[in-house]
Amino acid sequence: MKYLSTRGDTTPRGFADILLEGLAPDGGLYLPMHYPQVDGATLARWRGLPYAELAFEILSLYVDDIPAADLHALVRKTYTREVFGTDAIVPLRRLDDGIAIEALSNGPTLAFKDMAMQLLGHLFEYELARRGQQLNILGATSGDTGSAAEYAMRGKRGIRVFMLSPHGRMSPFQQAQMFSLQDGNIHNLAIEGVFDDCQDIVKAVSADLEFKRRWSIGTVNSINWARLLAQVVYYFAGYFQATRSDDEPVSFAVPSGNFGNICAGHVARMMGLPIRRLVCATNENDVLDEFFRTGTYRVRASAETFETSSPSMDISKASNFERFVFDLLGRDAARTAALFGVEVPTRGGFTLTAAEFARVREFGFVSGRSTHAERVATIRDTWQRHRVMIDPHTADGLKVAREHREPGVPTIVLETALPAKFAATIREALGREPERPPGLEGLEALPRRFTVLPARVDAVKHYIETHCGA
Repeated sequence: MKYLSTRGDTTPRGFADILLEGLAPDGGLYLPMHYPQVDGATLARWRGLPYAELAFEILSLYVDDIPAADLHALVRKTYTREVFGTDAIVPLRRLDDGIAIEALSNGPTLAFKDMAMQLLGHLFEYELARRGQQLNILGATSGDTGSAAEYAMRGKRGIRVFMLSPHGRMSPFQQAQMFSLQDGNIHNLAIEGVFDDCQDIVKAVSADLEFKRRWSIGTVNSINWARLLAQVVYYFAGYFQATRSDDEPVSFAVPSGNFGNICAGHVARMMGLPIRRLVCATNENDVLDEFFRTGTYRVRASAETFETSSPSMDISKASNFERFVFDLLGRDAARTAALFGVEVPTRGGFTLTAAEFARVREFGFVSGRSTHAERVATIRDTWQRHRVMIDPHTADGLKVAREHREPGVPTIVLETALPAKFAATIREALGREPERPPGLEGLEALPRRFTVLPARVDAVKHYIETHCGA
C-alpha cells in the first residue's frame, strides 16, 4: 500500500514513512492510493474476533512495510484489559429506540483519543528504534488529544512532545491531566489564543520543510494518517456488536470539531462497512453543520469561535475535512489544493458547486448542532431515564442522533470522554459530582509544569530550538 497527498504529490510513500512525517511536503494530507474493499465473507470472518485481532486485520490492509509479526505484537500490547478496563475494549451500551453508545473512553486519559494514541506511542517507538532516529512531536489540542498523546509518549525512547493548547480554555480536569506531568520529554505550551491558533502554528511549522527536517518534527494530531487509521477499527467493532448479520445497515453519530473521528467513519464506509448515515454533530461552533446544510465551508476567526461547555469541539477550522473533500471531489487534487491551499487562506472558505454538493448525500453525511441548554437537558434526560451519565460532547452527539434516527436502522453514538472531565456541566445538569475513576482523586491539586507563549510561529519555533536537548 502506498500513500498520496490530497494536494497532488504522488511520490510513493509507505506507511512507516508517513507515520513519522505528518503533513505531506505540499501541505496536503496523506491518504492511501485506494481503500481496500471488505466483502460480506470478510465481515463474517471478522465478526467475533477480539478487538486486538480485529485491529490487526484492518491495519494489515494498510501496513505492509512493518513485518506482520511485529505489527501483531504492537497491536496486542496496545489493546488489553489492563489498559482499557474491559475485554471488549469498546463495549456498547444500549439506550432506547435503537440508539446505543459505544464506550471509547476507558483508556488512561478517559477520552476516545486513547484508542488511537496508545497504538501510536508503540508504533513511534518501534519505528524510531528500527531507524535509529529521534522524533520531536509537535501537536495541538483543544482538550483531549494533548493528554492522550502525552500519556502515550511519556518515557518513550527517542521521543519528545511539544503540545500546544489554548491558554485557559480547557476544563480544569483537562488542564490538570496535561500540566501535572513532570516527565522530561513532555513540554506543555499554553498559547494565548484559541485552538485554531494552535492548529495553525502546528501546520505552519510542519510546512517549513527545512525547520521540520532539521529538528525531526512529527505530529500526533489527526492529520497523522496512522492515528485516523487506528480509529477506523472501532467502527467495525461497534457494527459487529449492534448487528447480527453482515448486511444490516447502521448509522453512527459522531461529535466532531476537527473531523478526524468522523473521517475514520468515512474510511470505514468507503471500505464497505454497511454504514447508512454518518451523523456529524457540532456544538455552537457549527462550521461543519453549516457545510453539510449549505455546501459552504466558512472558517470563523478566533473572535468568532465560542467558548462552550463541550470545549474539545471549540474548533472553527477542521483539519481532516480536506481528506473528505478530496474524496468527495473524485480525488481531484488540483481542485482540492485550490480550495484548501488558496480559497481558505485568502477568502476564509469556499462554496461547492451544486453538482459537487449533491454528492454529499451519496457519502451518507447529515448533520446537526447542539447548544449548552440542549446538552444539559440531554445529560439530565439520559441519567433520569437510563442511569447512564454522559459527558457534554457525547450529549451533543446523542441529541443530534435522535434528530436523524431512522426506523429499523440502529444508531451508534460515539462516546467522546468520561463525565469526570467536565464536572461543572455535570453538576449543572444533575446536581451531583460525576463519578471519578480510582487514582484520579486530587488531580487538580498536583503541581503544574507549563509555559505560556504568544500565538506566534516564531515563538514556538524558538522554544523547540532551545529545548530539543532538554
